[in-house]
Amino acid sequence: MPYSLLVRHCGQLLSLAGGPTSQPLAGAAMRQWQVITDGYVACEQGRIVAVGPMAELDEGQVTPETQIVEAQGRVVMPGLVECHTHLVFGGNRAAEFQRKLQGESYLDILASGGGILSTVRATRAASDAQLLDNALHHLAGFRRYGITTLEAKTGYGLDAETELRLLQAARLAGAQQPVRVISTFLGAHVPGPEYGGRPAEYLEMLAAEVLPRLNPEEVPFVDIFCEQGAFSVAESRRYLAQAQTLGFGLKIHAEQLHDLGGCEMAAELGAISVDHCDYLTPAAAARIAALTSGRTVAVLLPLVPLFLRQEQYAPGRAFIDVGLPVAISTDFNPGSCPSKNLWLALSVACLKMGLTPYEALAAVTLNAAWAIGQQHECGSLEPGKRADILVLDVPTAEEIPYWLGENPVRTVIIGGEVQTD
Repeated sequence: MPYSLLVRHCGQLLSLAGGPTSQPLAGAAMRQWQVITDGYVACEQGRIVAVGPMAELDEGQVTPETQIVEAQGRVVMPGLVECHTHLVFGGNRAAEFQRKLQGESYLDILASGGGILSTVRATRAASDAQLLDNALHHLAGFRRYGITTLEAKTGYGLDAETELRLLQAARLAGAQQPVRVISTFLGAHVPGPEYGGRPAEYLEMLAAEVLPRLNPEEVPFVDIFCEQGAFSVAESRRYLAQAQTLGFGLKIHAEQLHDLGGCEMAAELGAISVDHCDYLTPAAAARIAALTSGRTVAVLLPLVPLFLRQEQYAPGRAFIDVGLPVAISTDFNPGSCPSKNLWLALSVACLKMGLTPYEALAAVTLNAAWAIGQQHECGSLEPGKRADILVLDVPTAEEIPYWLGENPVRTVIIGGEVQTD
């Protein structure tokens, strides 16, 4: 069958291939993946069928019907994978940003009815159509940054009805545009306002009234925020174990503000990822890597401490050195990271977490795909995977984190289709 799409004359083709196939990239493998000079990527019916140097291109498969994308010596790489976002919510907190800059603390703002409570009110008040429009707007922005697969968490309804509405909005948004959306249920973000002081009772409600109504094939993961003011390690363990018995994969927000042991607890249960990890120690990271044989991914979110003006960043360099796989995400949300710029997150991971450019690129592609169970579909340029491909306006991989905050994307290809907006 002739090629339907050919990306050719790639100056540096960052395939992300060449590492282990049974687990995420860890240790030295995060920076030793395959780079092809003067390469090509050939696709048929939305899938990659051949990758290699131009000297090995089968010209007989190139016909007048083949769509040609000329990379002209630029970097070509897999589409970005956004593995931690809170995609669907109502309103924003721009007014609170100004208050923070004037010196008010988060607790002051929360006490006045702001913070997450303001987003919960706006989300509950939004119509289904408004939630869908917001999600589509944000997905269009992500796509312009080269994100081709995205995880969408709930967590701003904090009651059964609204949390289910958020899942529905994410599902419809995924179906109405090309970026693939993977849903995670984060009803256990914090206790709903009606359950003040009763977090265990709130979790019991979610486990009894919401989780049984979800299909793990449509909503593959259940998440919880394990932190002071949210849910304890014991409460989180009990809830995640209940979700696991129902067939869900597990995730956790943990060690964002304190070292409570949530990451290790979730890893013991087989969580696919542990997220934030700003206060996770290298010793604990080494134990997680050993316990899970390198299958649990630490998802680091460098734009959160940046936006919150905090000093503590996850010790990503140490995590990699002890063999814990690392992914990078924005944590797009209205409170602690209103940014879709995963390229900026990549740069900040290099600057504040000690990653090298090649490690950071692995962290926003293949390891991010592992963090949401999509490693067989995306994250690298290999035959059989979905043809999610980026052409960048830079000649070398090292330039990607160097141009701080810039969007280097020239061309986005999703499922073999060149995006035109």
